[in-house]
Amino acid sequence: MMRRNPLAAALSAAALLLCLWGGAAPAHEGHDHGEEAKSAPAVTAPRGVSSSDAFEVVVVARNGALMVYVDRTGSNEPVTGATVQAETPEGAVTATATPDGAYLVDAHWSEKPGAYDLTFTVTLADGTSDVFPVELEVPEPPAATAGPPTAWTSGLAIAHDFQHHLTQADPMAFVIGGTGFVLGVGLTLLLGRRRSAPAVAVLVLAAGVVLAPRANAHEGHDHGNEPKTLMAAPNGASRDVAQRLPDGSVFMPKPTQRLLTIRTVVTATSALARTTEMPGRVITDPNASGVVQSSVGGRLSPPPSGVFPRLGTPVAKGDVLAFVTPPIQAVDASDMRQRQGELDQQIAIVQRRVERFQKLAPGGAVSQVQLDEANAELSGLKDRRTALDKIRLQPEPLIAPVSGVIAEANAMAGQMASPGTMVFQITDPAKLWVEALSFEALAPAQNASARLADGRTLTLNYRGAGLADRSQAVPVQFAIEGEQPDLRTGQFVTVHASSSAPLQGLALPRASVVRSANGQALVYEHTQAERFEPREVQVEPLDAARVLVVSGIGNGKRVVTQGAELINQVR
Repeated sequence: MMRRNPLAAALSAAALLLCLWGGAAPAHEGHDHGEEAKSAPAVTAPRGVSSSDAFEVVVVARNGALMVYVDRTGSNEPVTGATVQAETPEGAVTATATPDGAYLVDAHWSEKPGAYDLTFTVTLADGTSDVFPVELEVPEPPAATAGPPTAWTSGLAIAHDFQHHLTQADPMAFVIGGTGFVLGVGLTLLLGRRRSAPAVAVLVLAAGVVLAPRANAHEGHDHGNEPKTLMAAPNGASRDVAQRLPDGSVFMPKPTQRLLTIRTVVTATSALARTTEMPGRVITDPNASGVVQSSVGGRLSPPPSGVFPRLGTPVAKGDVLAFVTPPIQAVDASDMRQRQGELDQQIAIVQRRVERFQKLAPGGAVSQVQLDEANAELSGLKDRRTALDKIRLQPEPLIAPVSGVIAEANAMAGQMASPGTMVFQITDPAKLWVEALSFEALAPAQNASARLADGRTLTLNYRGAGLADRSQAVPVQFAIEGEQPDLRTGQFVTVHASSSAPLQGLALPRASVVRSANGQALVYEHTQAERFEPREVQVEPLDAARVLVVSGIGNGKRVVTQGAELINQVR
């Protein structure tokens, strides 16, 4: 039979007793444990805002100074090189420009709480100026607060709360039942003659708690009045951080906006052309590219420079890029030697005939015509002999057909090239085309643009469309306007060709549209100087750089065009 530990049995009994008490404790009115701990919001420095149709001024008080930020209202671009004069309670002060584009005003009076009416005059380099009234309110600093609770104070609070619950239960029924239970367990332990001192101590403690006198009934008992730790910061220690507010908007201080280069544009409805999106790739201009091939099979050898041209090497039309030396078979060599012997024999015979005619010509035995014919025959035989030697010894030069750079090279010393093998490919990087596949009929000579994977755009000029079916699509070719040194043949692009049907809508850069957590398209509206609100929109592709906003936002709204993705990441 397994023996039981009296201390474990006592602990179990005490736990059971407390559970019974917990189920019997009734609810009591007015008992409030206070709100759960909440994360304290970030404290922002006192600030004031004023704006006009052209400029927007934000004033931030911190550490006894005013930071003045002047931006253009429409584009949110910082205004630098201006003269800013402030009318303060201590008189007129001229602001000092800072390296980050802001303006600094010495204002020790801003450390005292109160409401201040300020006036700022901004004068640009061209002489134009504007006046901005700003209301700046410096709040009272928060009162000193208690520090974080210690282990001792936390234990006292738990004991106080535990006793409070005990005092709210029915005393008679609970005391009678609890006392009997405790005495029964204690008697059992004593009769067992075990080392029961720890168990008895636990039971006495439980009984003391249970039999504690009932406190007077108290209504409105509120534990929420207990000391709490508050997160607050004085004016000098305030911090401005970008944060997402409960309504979904984003608070972004002016310094952060300038660090992230946030830019905006004012929306306006205009007549736009609908575009067709097509897949495409970069190809070479057929009139500005060429291939170098061997007309006869032979062994490759370097050009007169001694080295083959490398990839990317500029070449000019007519340059010798390599040589091809045709191989001579044994049979061919035997035939050539035989022909050389025959030619040498004929040359010797004709040579003696010419010499004889030259001796007889002065005496009239041989006419001049016979002498000239003999000389002509000798000259022809020598030319044939020389040409036969060249066939055996002179290789075929591979000449560049166009000017450009080496785009592909397949040359190696000693390599055997078959007839028609492409040894070099030459491309002019300043003259590249784009070939796209269209699944619908396109009007000729229409405007088009292409978008690369890195977001860059290319301006295209229509060159023509084919009639052949290529996977149920028609190839359309465009010439790239301007030189693009970073492009490579075969690089994939997305082509946007405009159609003739005009549309009315809002055009925004593609960088303005971001995705929410549920995949909805969003744009951020600059509603206040340091506040951005998300707007759900419906968009359609317009061209390589812009999208058409169908619904979700109207005219005259300031929409973020640069940095929207960064704003969307603020949490």
